[in-house]
Amino acid sequence: MSIITIRDFTEDDLAWMAALEVELFGAGAWSEALIREDFALGLRDYRCAEWDGERAGYAVWGPDGDVFHLMNVAIDDAHRRRGIGRALIDDMFVAARARGERDVWLEVAVTNRAAILLYRKFGFKDVRVREKYYQPEGTDALVMRAVVAPEERRKGGRTFIP
Repeated sequence: MSIITIRDFTEDDLAWMAALEVELFGAGAWSEALIREDFALGLRDYRCAEWDGERAGYAVWGPDGDVFHLMNVAIDDAHRRRGIGRALIDDMFVAARARGERDVWLEVAVTNRAAILLYRKFGFKDVRVREKYYQPEGTDALVMRAVVAPEERRKGGRTFIP
């Protein structure tokens, strides 16, 4: 049986994250310099998901102005459809709940149907569309919001080792 482990990033993970960003998001990827600068500020949670000890994906979340924001979730192609994205989002909700957050906001490309369906399984609702949000491609983003439910009302999720 395979195990999903979720842990905090270290500086050793940043170059890997930047490379995965380019692989998955192309010209719209966060640059390694931006990743390093944001990580060094320490304002957001950078979480790495491993599949049997191998880095497989990551998520970034934290305060963004006056809201709690899921900034990014990415799973490498070789590890998709194994529950890693679900585990990362579940981990994010645990963190949001522990901080007393009432809701979580995100943007997702309107073309990313798999992610939209996954977010909806976690209770995210459509709020609006931001036209041409993702640059340089000019892809629209769907803004979504989910209420952070108390522990006893939470559904789904995956067993993982935080």
